[in-house]
Amino acid sequence: MPLNRRIVLASRPEGLPTEQNFGMEQSSIPVAGPGQMLLKTRWLSLDPYMRARMSAAKSYTPPIEVGGLMVGGTIAEVVESNVPGFQAGDLVLSNSGWQEYAVAGPKSVHKLETDGLPLTTALGVLGMPGLTAYVGLNDIGQPKAGETVVVSAAAGAVGSVVGQLAKLKGARAVGIAGGAEKCAFVVDELGFDACVDYKAADFKEKLAAACDHGVDVYFDNVGGRVTDAVFDLLNTFARVPLCGRIGNINDTAPPAGPDRVPALLSAILTRRLHVQGFIVSDHWHRNDAFLQEVGALVKEGRVRYREDVTEGLENAVPAFLGMLQGKNLGKALVKL
Repeated sequence: MPLNRRIVLASRPEGLPTEQNFGMEQSSIPVAGPGQMLLKTRWLSLDPYMRARMSAAKSYTPPIEVGGLMVGGTIAEVVESNVPGFQAGDLVLSNSGWQEYAVAGPKSVHKLETDGLPLTTALGVLGMPGLTAYVGLNDIGQPKAGETVVVSAAAGAVGSVVGQLAKLKGARAVGIAGGAEKCAFVVDELGFDACVDYKAADFKEKLAAACDHGVDVYFDNVGGRVTDAVFDLLNTFARVPLCGRIGNINDTAPPAGPDRVPALLSAILTRRLHVQGFIVSDHWHRNDAFLQEVGALVKEGRVRYREDVTEGLENAVPAFLGMLQGKNLGKALVKL
């Protein structure tokens, strides 16, 4: 009989996670009870928020318990159904986590209708990352034609969509990414006006040159020294959708150097900046409008995307660790 392989949190990481923080377990395949369905995972999404869930620190969602299943969005096939309206062979969007089989009720899944687009878009450009970009840019950033929009992690699943939507609104899109290959992808394939390599020794100077009229919207996916450099360029009344802090998330101590909080607060006050953190789960009610608008753009080829696919659940951990170090290009996925 086949078994259910699952990846659990073996220990909490100190700094950058290692393979020793994860464990592979095998158990019997769960049985679907009344009002439930048995799912077989076909695709697993890897996302930066998972690193925060590995920590015990207080956040907007409870941490994964040590020994608990790693969380994650999935595309799954219904193997057996005791739920009206679902039958074997249906494909659903779920949050089954890092495992091969799961049991779910109808309220925790969504039947997939991709309208001719690849299934995997439901985990990327037309999934949670795409919605994050759409909400943060439109509701908080509110770019206007002629303004400059800067996006960190511009080659990633969220940032790549942000810049393209900003361009469609008539704004100038400047990306920040790590390495020449990613910067070329951002400009040549995604159509950004410029992209600056944050690993370059003269990063701050090149960023200032790319934003010679200042920055009106900064979509912040990383925090850290990248955000320090952008903040010096923010124009009066600039807007900052604060989406992620992967640049600091593995730190084990406060950053060295002078306390930047007074300067940050002074900039927010004197330049009348609008800085707003947001969590995409507060905005699911925007999903229908997002799918209608951005889905049409993807079909027309006006919003482009790339996927970074790893084969096999057994390779999910190294793929995840690589993503945390910026080794992926586009949306990180695991094909089971």
